[in-house]
Amino acid sequence: MSAIAALLIFPGGVFLLLVGMIYEWIDRKLVARFQNRMGPRWFQPLADTIKLLAKEEVVPDGVDARLFFTLPVIALAGAMTAALYVPLVGFEASYSFSGDLIVTVYMLSLLTLGTGLAGANTLNRFSLIGATRTLTQLFSYEAPFLLALLGPAIVADSWQIGEITDYAGDHVWLLVTQPIGFLVALIGLMGKLELPPFDAPEAETEIVAGALTEYSGRGLALFHLGKGVELVIGLTLVAAFYLGGVTHPLIFVAKTLALLSILAGLQALMTRLRIDQTVGLWWRYGALLVLAQFLALIVWEGVM
Repeated sequence: MSAIAALLIFPGGVFLLLVGMIYEWIDRKLVARFQNRMGPRWFQPLADTIKLLAKEEVVPDGVDARLFFTLPVIALAGAMTAALYVPLVGFEASYSFSGDLIVTVYMLSLLTLGTGLAGANTLNRFSLIGATRTLTQLFSYEAPFLLALLGPAIVADSWQIGEITDYAGDHVWLLVTQPIGFLVALIGLMGKLELPPFDAPEAETEIVAGALTEYSGRGLALFHLGKGVELVIGLTLVAAFYLGGVTHPLIFVAKTLALLSILAGLQALMTRLRIDQTVGLWWRYGALLVLAQFLALIVWEGVM
């Protein structure tokens, strides 16, 4: 029973969904304050979710209804499954095995893939443009983000998240020894979540809501919940790998909120990039910078 409670309620399940909404509110509130606005009230993400879940889910003409209903579930399920292998709230991961880092990164990609397929499944021109941008941007940040997480894995000589976290907690913060990887990981996380300046796939002033323009009700709520969960997991991974681990609930909150503040500041400071700028600049230079850091680490290890 305790295992089921841990999976469905705390530290996974319902608790993770609530934390995702809280972190989403903090992000929106910080960005608003940085821009001299008031921002949403503390209950706004929860109110939005309840409202969407209570609304009718309208199925547009010309879509595959099975995909239309299934893709939001797969997107949220992928993010929730990734949480099994991550040390949430400072506790040990619910499940761990050799190579779980690769599985986690793959599961986190299901949200983006599901969003892109959801847009491509409709006949709406805004959805199709958003889907094209979403899938195009996926290839621009996925490789640099993965490489940034592999840096700590290489020095820890393990592909297991728990072992990498233990290594990071026993040594100097990898932020000091791998600053490029830390920066690339943060920017890659912003790309995965389509946060400004990487919000071209859902640019409101251009293509309404991008790939999710035709979604309403439960489907839209599940996509939003998945993005909140992915935000928490991404911040946890970066904090665990680069900021000396997350071994206590208070340490978890302090480190993840510090990272969230950095993300909010970057969102407020930077304007939206065109999709060609995201692909041309980030794919080329982000991956090359991380690979250059890998080379420096190999040379350093050889000298030592």
